[in-house]
Formats: sequence, C-alpha cells, structure tokens
Amino acid sequence: MLGLPFDLSLVLLLVSIAFFSGIGITTIGPGGIFVTIALYSLTPLASSQVAGTAHATFVVTGLVGSAAYLHSGEMKAGESRAIAVVLSASSILGALVGASVNVFVPRSVFGVLLGGVSMTVGAIILYRERRGFNPLYDLEPLERQSQLALAGLGFVLGICSGLLGIGGPVLAVPALVLIGVPMLLAVAVAQVQSIFIATFAAAGYALQGNVLLPLAVVIGTPLLLGVVTGWKVAHTIDPEKLKVALGAVLLGIGPYLAL
Repeated sequence: MLGLPFDLSLVLLLVSIAFFSGIGITTIGPGGIFVTIALYSLTPLASSQVAGTAHATFVVTGLVGSAAYLHSGEMKAGESRAIAVVLSASSILGALVGASVNVFVPRSVFGVLLGGVSMTVGAIILYRERRGFNPLYDLEPLERQSQLALAGLGFVLGICSGLLGIGGPVLAVPALVLIGVPMLLAVAVAQVQSIFIATFAAAGYALQGNVLLPLAVVIGTPLLLGVVTGWKVAHTIDPEKLKVALGAVLLGIGPYLAL
C-alpha cells in the first residue's frame, strides 16, 4: 500500500494510534510521541525515516493546535506570546542540529534514546500528580534573564525533538510546567513551538530524503482530527484526570523501546 511494505491492518493500526495521539497533543501535550513510537516499533523504517516522517505530520498539527488555543484565549496575553516567541526562535537551530545528528545514530541507539525520553516524561508526570512540586525556576517572561533561560531551554528541546522525531509538546509541556507555567498555557505555547521545530526538522530530513510523504499524509490526517478533538476535550474536562494514565503508559513502554 502506498508503495510501502505495510499491509492494510498495520495502516489501520497506525491511523488509530495517530488519532488518539492527536487528542493527547492538545489536551496534555505529550501525545505526539506515540506516533513516533508506533513508527519505530511497528515498522522496519530507519530511525531517520521515523523521525522525518513524524515531523512532517507535526507541522500541520502545530498550526491547527496554535490556532485553536489562540481562538480560546490562551495566547492573547503579552507574557504568553513572549514565552512562545523566545522558545520557538531558539528551537529552530536546535531542531536543525538534532536532524543532522540523527543520521549518525544507529536504530538500536535511537530506540534507547526514545525509551529514555518516554520513561522520563512518564516519571515526571506521575511524580507531579502524586507528590506535586514547587516550580524549579521563577519565570518572568518579560525580563531579560528569564528570556535567556527560555532561549537555552528552547535550544535543548529543539535538539531532542529534532533528533528523536517527537513533537515539541512532548518535552516542552513538562519542561514549562516545571518552571511554573500553568498547564493549559504550557500546552498552548508548545503548539506554537512545535510549528518551528517540526518545520525545520522536517526540512532537514527532507534534504536527506527521509520524509515518506504518502505515509505522513495517511498518519497526519487522523492526527489532525485528534488535535481538534483534543482541544475541545481540554476545555470540557479536567486534563489532570488523563495524566496518570498517560504517565503510566509512557513509563511502562520505555523499557520495551530501549531493548
């Protein structure tokens, strides 16, 4: 199908995973990682093809997610926009660096790194929900010192996301919450950042010939529907209720990916 070595049942499974991943992107942030996990664990694609194709799907989801949160008001404040601008701008170089480095990462090492990120994000989510924590940094988005800290954070997040083919919200939402950004605002800002990470990372992978466009379209369509659904869910129910389940899944699947 589509010139790829996948049967119909596998394509349908990927489509289903993509839809629920999209819901996770705009409700609690770390949802797009499941697209990358599915491509890595269910297909024989090289790690660079996994990352490149995943990023191609995240470009449109970032645009739609950003528009949705702009419509609902989370991105209208000056501080919100300051966080988004600094974090996004600094992510661009990081995304390009990550995409360049991926070529030198064996598939087995890619799995270990992806599993490590999965477990780390899952552990942070569970710890925060069960124990809570005070912000690690007193962020003042309009002050120069805080903007420099955000720039450094954006660069690191860009490298990790570009290298592993995971959407910006996977890492950005937990990181922003750790420095005191409210949950819903963190998700909104991460949508904006993901546009820049995904665009520049996908461009880097496309130059290498590692973006499988037909597969990106097949996965990206249900992913996009999930993003819209997730935005509605985030404003209807308490997203906190979904976090424990998500954290447990990410923590549990990490060792499998690393093996």
